[in-house]
Amino acid sequence: MSKTSAAITAVGAYVPEYVLTNQILETMVDTNDEWITTRTGIKERRILKEEGKGTSFLAINAAKDLINKKGINPKDIELVIVATATPDMKAASTAAFTASEIGAVNAFSFDLDAACSSFLFGMSVAAKYIESGTYKNVLLIGADKMSSMINYKDRATCIIFGDGAGAVLFEPNKEGLGLKDEYLRSDGTGREFLQATYGGSVNPITHKAIDEGAHYAFQEGRTVFKNAVFNMADATVKILERNNLTKENVDWLVAHQANKRIIDATANRIELEEEKVMMNIHKYGNTTSATLPLLLNDYENQLKKGDNLIFAAFGGGFNWGAIFLKWAYN
Repeated sequence: MSKTSAAITAVGAYVPEYVLTNQILETMVDTNDEWITTRTGIKERRILKEEGKGTSFLAINAAKDLINKKGINPKDIELVIVATATPDMKAASTAAFTASEIGAVNAFSFDLDAACSSFLFGMSVAAKYIESGTYKNVLLIGADKMSSMINYKDRATCIIFGDGAGAVLFEPNKEGLGLKDEYLRSDGTGREFLQATYGGSVNPITHKAIDEGAHYAFQEGRTVFKNAVFNMADATVKILERNNLTKENVDWLVAHQANKRIIDATANRIELEEEKVMMNIHKYGNTTSATLPLLLNDYENQLKKGDNLIFAAFGGGFNWGAIFLKWAYN
C-alpha cells in the first residue's frame, strides 16, 4: 500500500482594490520610486482601507475564491488554519471566524503565527494532519493586514509591506506527489530586530506608547536583511542536498517576497535561472503570511503535475526554513 502524502489540490487569493504606488508614497515620506525599486524591487502594494475590515476579511475572500474554483462544499472542510501575524483581535481566533463565515461548519480551526514564515510552517502542520489520516480536507490560509501595524511616517517599513491573502487546500495523495520534505528552524535571540514592541503581554498598550508610535512594527533592516539572505539560502541548499536535487531538478523556487535582493541571493546560491523564480513582489510588496500562496495563485496556470517546487521563507522571531513539494495537478 503506497504511503499517503499531503498534496495541494487547489489555490485561491484575494488582494484589496486600493493600490499604494511608489509615487503616492513619495508624497507621504522622504523617498522616491528609484530608491524603493532599487533596494526592494517593489513598485506597488495593496492596502485594505475600509473601516472595520481586518485580516479575516482578506482570509474569507481568499477562501471563497478557492472554494468557487475547486467546487468543494465548505461542509467537507475539516480543518481551517489561518497563518497570520495580524489577527483580527486578541484571544478570539481569526480562523474560527473565517471558518464560520465561509460555511465550514464541520471544521475546527486555529491561528498560526510565525511572522513571515507563518504559511511555510502552516504547510508542515497541514501536511501532518493529512499524512496521519486524521483529516482529508485541510484549508490553509495565509493572510495579513500589515497596514494595521505600519507607521506611514517610517520609510524603513511603510515602503515594504502590503495587505493580502492566499489559500490552499491540502488533500491526501497516493501518487508520490505533495509535500516531500521540510527543513524548519527558529532562533528567539533575533526577536528584538523585527517586532512590534507594544501591544503584547510584555508591554501592554498605553496612551504614551500610542502617542510615541511605539505600537507600530519596527525592524533593524541591516540585521534582518543579513540573516534573511543567509538563512533562506542555507535552508534551500540543505533541502536540495537532503533530497539529491540539483538546479536541473528544480522547476520553481517559491520564495517569500520580502525583498527582491533576498530572493535573488537565494536563487543565485543554487544557481537557478531567473525564469524558474516566482516573483510578484513588484505588485504586492511583502504581504507577510500571504506571499507564498499569492505566488501559487499567480503562477497556477504555469504549474504542471509533478513539478518540483522549493518553498523558502524567513521572518521575525527569527523563523525560517524550506520545503520541497511536488505539484499535484495541471
